[in-house]
Amino acid sequence: MPRLDARRILALAGFPLLLAAIAVPVVVWRRELWQLFSSTEGLREWIATTGALAPLVFVAVQVLQVVVFIIPGEVPQIAGGYLFGPWLGSLLSIVGILAGSAIDFYLARLAGTPFVRALFPGDQVDRLGRLLGSRGARVAFFLLFLIPGIPKDVLCYVAGLSPMRFPFFVVASTIGRLPGIVGSAFIGDAAAARRWPLVIGLGAGAVALFVAGWLLREPIQRWIEGVAGASPSRPRRTGRRTAPRGRAGPSSGHR
Repeated sequence: MPRLDARRILALAGFPLLLAAIAVPVVVWRRELWQLFSSTEGLREWIATTGALAPLVFVAVQVLQVVVFIIPGEVPQIAGGYLFGPWLGSLLSIVGILAGSAIDFYLARLAGTPFVRALFPGDQVDRLGRLLGSRGARVAFFLLFLIPGIPKDVLCYVAGLSPMRFPFFVVASTIGRLPGIVGSAFIGDAAAARRWPLVIGLGAGAVALFVAGWLLREPIQRWIEGVAGASPSRPRRTGRRTAPRGRAGPSSGHR
């Protein structure tokens, strides 16, 4: 009987374990989680009740929202700006998001492709895999993180499957996320100071960028594939003509 190595065992067991880790808290504490993450105000009030531990609790919340990728990330980022100001709020968000992204990266690297394909659509994983395996993978990865509206969770997992080194992953994903994190923190800080025109202006700009990135994600991704030199999943034409009937083709061995 063939022996299963540790990597294959992780690939087979990782998805149900992660699914259980996500499903159990969602089912048991579904009302509390909904109240917590459905609004910035509710999350801010809950974190504020933790007193001196509030920064650590906030970082843990950010880790949770990255690993449990069904949780929207904008709500905690805005709450961080409200609670801690734009700069400390941004810093704490970066720490938590970076820790969660590292978990995603190494989870994919340990469990392998079957695990990631169980979490996300296979065609999306394959397409990003080709992109991150191209000669311009580093440029492509940074651009995908920089452009709003493109899902970042699957990028962290696929990066773990690619040859990409972890230090570059950390730097590129952090810099790419930085504008969105800082912008969200400034929205929260403006809301805390009741500067409503600034809140409306920043919020409208953020929503417009996100919607534009989401609606144009397909042409944007094709452009990034062109920049990176990643070949799309189409059969290539060789330019050779089919041999006429009655004549042997090159594979027959006749000259």
